[in-house]
Amino acid sequence: MLPGQVEPQNVETPQNVEKVLQEFGNRARKMEGEKLCLEDFAHYLDVPVSDMLRDIFSLFNEQEDNMIDIREYVIALSVVCRPAKTLETMKLAFKMFEAEEDGAITVAELACILKTALGVADLNVSRLFAAIDTEDTGKLTFDKFRSFAEQHPNFSEDYLSTDNTGRNGCPRQPNATPNAKPQTNGFCPDFSPRVDHHDTTTDGSVKKHN
Repeated sequence: MLPGQVEPQNVETPQNVEKVLQEFGNRARKMEGEKLCLEDFAHYLDVPVSDMLRDIFSLFNEQEDNMIDIREYVIALSVVCRPAKTLETMKLAFKMFEAEEDGAITVAELACILKTALGVADLNVSRLFAAIDTEDTGKLTFDKFRSFAEQHPNFSEDYLSTDNTGRNGCPRQPNATPNAKPQTNGFCPDFSPRVDHHDTTTDGSVKKHN
């Protein structure tokens, strides 16, 4: 269970989950990539510093500088709370990363988003980005990504390559190839985009914050 979730007996409605995830996303967007230390992370979530929080913080402390990008946490939380709505998670992620002037992201930002959503430590998205950005603008909007994902539901197999090392130590697959399908970590499901016409049952929704 990630901080920001509650016990099953206190599960809120899917509508409330969506509302709070959007609130998290809006707050993270305003921070414009500002990094948080452990204490700031606890304050952001309105929870005390605990062993569990330290463990979660360490998952996102990739640079080992004791600072994290809260946008990555929000993406992971979205994956946990609505695992069947991968495109909704991507939409939220784009909103947090996109530039205000054109609503687009760069290849480096797409890599950060997909690494977090898939739960892998290393991911090459250059082929995917080039396949979507056919006009070679160096920028990508969510609408273009969504259109491509709907037309290529197996894009993760066809366009992404990874070292198959999960963010939290996901084991490598035997005989893995450079273009093998990215492996997921303990909290991220398969990220193959799909259309789902029913709300998921959330085992832990998101705690409301002021």
